Amino acid sequence: MASIFTKIVNGEIPCWKVAESDSCYAFLDISPLAKGHTIVIPKKEVDYIFDLGDDLYNDLFAFAKAVAVALKESIPCKRVGVAVIGMEVPHAHIHLIPINSEADMDFRKERVKLSRDEFADIAESILKSYQK
Repeated sequence: MASIFTKIVNGEIPCWKVAESDSCYAFLDISPLAKGHTIVIPKKEVDYIFDLGDDLYNDLFAFAKAVAVALKESIPCKRVGVAVIGMEVPHAHIHLIPINSEADMDFRKERVKLSRDEFADIAESILKSYQK
C-alpha cells in the first residue's frame, strides 16, 4: 500500500508544496515544530533512508540543501536544522526545521498551529526563493 507521502507526490492528498525536482519533492509539515518546517522526500517510495541507492540518496541530500537555502531566505532563523528519524511514515524523509536554538528541534514539544492562509503564504515564499 502506498505511503501517505507517495499519495502526496501522486496528487491524491493535497499539500503545501515548496519545491520539486525530477526525483524529489518537498512540502510543509502539517504538524510543524516551527513555521516553515518542511518534509523532503524521494519520489520513489523506499522505507529506510539508508536503503536508498547512492544516486537517489545523493540527489535527496542535494535537493534538501537547496530547499534549506530557500527556507532560510524565507523564514527568519539562525539555522535550518536537519533531522532524519524515519519512524512516523514508512517512506524515507528529511525534516528541515528553521531553528534559533537546539531546543527548537525537540519533537516532543507542542506543535505550532497555523491557518491554511499561513501555510499557503509560507509555501509560496519558500517556493519563490527555491525557484530563484
